[in-house]
Amino acid sequence: MINKAFLPCEVLAPYIRMITIDESDSGAAYKVLPDTNLVMGFQYKGAIFSLEDEKEDQLSFSGITGLPSRFRLFKTAPATGTVLVFFRETGAAMFFKEPLYEFSGKSVSLDSFTLSSQLLLFQEKLQEVTTDIRRVQVVEEFLISRLQQRQKDLLVEQAIRHIYGSKGTIRIAELSKKLNTSKSPLEKRFRKTVGTSPKKFASLVQLKNVLSLYQPKKSLTKIAYDAGFYDQAHFIKQFKIFTGETPEKFFSAYDK
Repeated sequence: MINKAFLPCEVLAPYIRMITIDESDSGAAYKVLPDTNLVMGFQYKGAIFSLEDEKEDQLSFSGITGLPSRFRLFKTAPATGTVLVFFRETGAAMFFKEPLYEFSGKSVSLDSFTLSSQLLLFQEKLQEVTTDIRRVQVVEEFLISRLQQRQKDLLVEQAIRHIYGSKGTIRIAELSKKLNTSKSPLEKRFRKTVGTSPKKFASLVQLKNVLSLYQPKKSLTKIAYDAGFYDQAHFIKQFKIFTGETPEKFFSAYDK
């Protein structure tokens, strides 16, 4: 597997965290843990399949993956190359008219949001170029053509900062109070702009914090407590949803 990361151009930097080129010579299955940003992918060669309930579904040439609440499994065909676009938390909303919660937990083809003729021209262009720099540039040109002129939702931006500041432990009632709003409008605007509810987003931040707290020989009970989990059974249940494994099994790989 070859992975290369690129910073986006100046126009896209406010909305996109990074762009990567991923290539795999041999087909392989892999696990993707939930994250706090939506991801858009473009295959310029090969194919990618989602794996669920022992079924394989081939992803389209181009698509967007919404925020999941659990891990997902994928598999690449031999000789697969993909450009991946990692949005900032509210960045993807600037490229879609649709509310982002419609993508939650799914990989959705861009066919539904882009003229087929435009998408075909873009696909042909991406497959013709032969360097990683040009692949990134072609994808950036496509994204700039989709960029919509709209104001950021400052309430949602503030909510995200509070959630990160609490490392995902803030309660939504407290969050609403800090923002001088009620729970219902906050949740509606957050789901539209981020792709999930503030509560689920906070849980993703909290579980990502668990991973950052891990150190060899450090007590998992202490890690759970430091991350704001005061019920061990609840921690284990949430961690298994997040990773597909118990904390002990998941972290044992770190110590090898």
